Amino acid sequence: MKFYISTKGIKRVTISNAAAAAAAGKGSNKTTAAGRRISSRTLLPVLLLLAIVLPFLFLRFAILVLESASACSSIDCIGWRFLSGGDASPKLRDELIRALIEAKDGNNVNEEGAESFNQLVNEVTSKGQDLKAFAFKTKAMLSQMERKVESARHQESVYWHLASHGVPKTLHCLSLKLAEEYAVNAMARARLPPPEHVSRLADPAFRHLVLLTDNIIAASVVVSSAVENAANPEKLVFHIVTDKKTYTPMHAWFATNSIKSAVVEVKGLHQYDWSEEVNAGVKEMLQINQLIWKHYHKKFKEEKLEYVGEQDRYLGALRPGSLSLLNHLRIYIPELFPDLNKIVFLDDDVVVQHDISSLWELDLNGKVSGSVFKSWCGDTCCPDSKYKNYLNFSHPFISSHFNGDQCAWLYGMNIFDLEAWRRTNITHSYRQWLKLNLKSGLALWNPGVLPPALIAFDGHVHPIDSKWLVTDLGYRYQSQEISFERLQEVAVIHFNGPAKPWLEIGVPQFRSLWNRYVNFSDKFIRRCRITW
Repeated sequence: MKFYISTKGIKRVTISNAAAAAAAGKGSNKTTAAGRRISSRTLLPVLLLLAIVLPFLFLRFAILVLESASACSSIDCIGWRFLSGGDASPKLRDELIRALIEAKDGNNVNEEGAESFNQLVNEVTSKGQDLKAFAFKTKAMLSQMERKVESARHQESVYWHLASHGVPKTLHCLSLKLAEEYAVNAMARARLPPPEHVSRLADPAFRHLVLLTDNIIAASVVVSSAVENAANPEKLVFHIVTDKKTYTPMHAWFATNSIKSAVVEVKGLHQYDWSEEVNAGVKEMLQINQLIWKHYHKKFKEEKLEYVGEQDRYLGALRPGSLSLLNHLRIYIPELFPDLNKIVFLDDDVVVQHDISSLWELDLNGKVSGSVFKSWCGDTCCPDSKYKNYLNFSHPFISSHFNGDQCAWLYGMNIFDLEAWRRTNITHSYRQWLKLNLKSGLALWNPGVLPPALIAFDGHVHPIDSKWLVTDLGYRYQSQEISFERLQEVAVIHFNGPAKPWLEIGVPQFRSLWNRYVNFSDKFIRRCRITW
């Protein structure tokens, strides 16, 4: 094959076949061989166009192939992107959704989760895996992280349980020092109250407050805060009931730190002379609560608890307070104080911030108790504080007697009309429900003192204004929802929950509300190096 190019300007290109020309004969030199003639006006623009377009097509194809390799898991997706040249995000989204659904419904138990996001990316890119494999690996990694978080929350719950129930060595020191003082110092053994004030102990003209506690410094804060903020502190009479081992240090504290204006009585349980019926009832109540404690202790050791809420319920049942006689004796207040008619009951983890004398003037409308209901948005709204949050309404005994949406009242500060209480069968009903719960396999309510009290006092509680009490200051998360302005307004704040202000795990921003009533100048406080 030969090419003939005219020298008089490039006007024509002739492509001829020499073999074909020879076959036609030697005498035919002037005859032009059969061939194809392409006009230069057509060829050159085509060549120029191809020279310009082909590099761009190559680059476009290369980019699409690289993008599709990481974004698509099928040839169909790659072809669609190449041919359309459009945005592949809808197609990619559909493929991703399909892969995620497969991973959600799939059960690849052998898939090991990556330890980190970087490891996940490295595994997917190095092995050239598609979206489906990526989805399964992501699911495995998230599942593994969820298990780790749940395990950490379980451990944290146990650690909080241990931290909240230990007695700080400083408070143990205070108890020992005061017991020693009681033994060697006659002033620490002085009669409480002084003889000239004994008549006030049963005088209805005075305002009587009751504490059942074995915590010396907590009792001192309750008394000091109530006296300091009272309009007429000389009208206050405090009745502190404690156990036998705490009686001497408790007595020594209030004997050596006398409250000049108010009257304080300290009495040990061993000093009471109850009837055989009351003794039998108290003994039976303690035995039932010991059985409840053993039940939850056994379950906690044997069962694998999957949810933190379930574990908290078991740990709550194992608190030392669940075995404390003082914690359960509140149901026997009429027997503890047969000569009193109306009292204000205070828990030992409260602080009185304002005068509470008007509590004794409240009309309870014939009810036994005046209590605050945990309601932030009206009389019928009490989130997480309804009967169904404490009682088991799947049990017929509960569902047939009570309304699950009924708001629960709060312990911490309660006004009790003891005369009205004595006319009811509240204490007997409380004991009967304890027995019924034991026979039912402890299936009637969640552990704690409040659930059986809700049952026994049902229909006997008069709601009082929420300005009297704010609770949950001993819980880390619930306390964050309480504004500081509201804390300043209420008369009594309650540090219910594990984070007591005298413990290291106490909530720092609220501890100052309690600390201000601690007598840090006392010599025993200083010797035991009690500081917060």
